[in-house]
Amino acid sequence: MTAKEIISWMQARANPANVAGMARYGIRSKNMLGVSMPAMRQLARRIGRDHDLAQELWASGILEARILAGLMDQPARVTAGQMERWARAFDSWAVCDQVCSNLFDKTPLAWIKAVAWAGRRAEFVKRAGFVLMAALAVHDKQAADAAFRPFFRLMVREATDERNFVKKAVNWALRQVGKRNPALRRTAMQTARRIRQLDSRAARWIAADALRELSRRGGSGKKHAGGSS
Repeated sequence: MTAKEIISWMQARANPANVAGMARYGIRSKNMLGVSMPAMRQLARRIGRDHDLAQELWASGILEARILAGLMDQPARVTAGQMERWARAFDSWAVCDQVCSNLFDKTPLAWIKAVAWAGRRAEFVKRAGFVLMAALAVHDKQAADAAFRPFFRLMVREATDERNFVKKAVNWALRQVGKRNPALRRTAMQTARRIRQLDSRAARWIAADALRELSRRGGSGKKHAGGSS
């Protein structure tokens, strides 16, 4: 299928009710169709990986096409420049999270960008840094504990950012790294206690929520970091 054919396929499945429902969960973008994620994942599996097609879909500016681009692109062909361009264009947590956890976390630059983006000012770029940390904790099974430990300092540093989509991503990263194994869970809980001492509502929420989950046996509760609450 060509990019034009894929976009036509999406437009034929546009659902205004889904768009309204997405908005209630804080998913807002200039160009949304309301195509369901299961439908897009099925289409991505049918088409397969295609770097050039992914670039065309991204250029359309359509939220669902950009999510599909993240599902279809080839991690080995993703450059630092592409990652920066796409991250700067993130305008919703849905695109940010899907691209980071389906594509960017599988690139050789994932660890570098996680650290770099965590310090950026733009809301969704900063969020992307912490989403990458969470995704790496889940998907990079071979990574040593030492690779994750520098993330804790960044979580403390950014825990006072009161913006909803940032604080939720910091919390998500803290929980996912902590759930990786008992040693990292202990460090994550120590980090949460440090965060709890910060003079910030966001920090207190991040710490309380993380400690509640990590204190459970094995810290195995499943929870995402999106939404608008």
